[in-house]
Amino acid sequence: MYELKTKENDRSVIEFIESVDHPKKREDAYKLLDIFTDTTGYPAKMWGTSIIGFGSYHYKYDSGHEGDAPLVGFSPRKAKHSLYFAPGDTQREDLLKNFGKHTTGKACVYINKVDDIDIEVLKKLIQAAVSFLKETYPDHE
Repeated sequence: MYELKTKENDRSVIEFIESVDHPKKREDAYKLLDIFTDTTGYPAKMWGTSIIGFGSYHYKYDSGHEGDAPLVGFSPRKAKHSLYFAPGDTQREDLLKNFGKHTTGKACVYINKVDDIDIEVLKKLIQAAVSFLKETYPDHE
């Protein structure tokens, strides 16, 4: 049976951010922490060893696979910051057109630094992802 590795835990978000080597990345992580906290209204929690998540939802796929995940989150990785938004959110692509310098993966949006993006669009991306997941998984809380 597959066991999800990325689970919410009691590790300190601040200690994790303080462990980020690069000073600018650490500074950006604190900016993202403030933006995600203010926008979601949820406290920051560590998920696994390197993801800072906000809120949570329980998903169950047709395959039977199920688990818990943060509604939104980010991780200050060595190369880029990974921002986690809901895959499947129909507003995401439109919002990303005005987001600023970024690349995308299936569930992640990658940025080099906070100065490269539009903060108001980031807030809209966060709000859209949270709304989408609350509608898709109404029993998440």
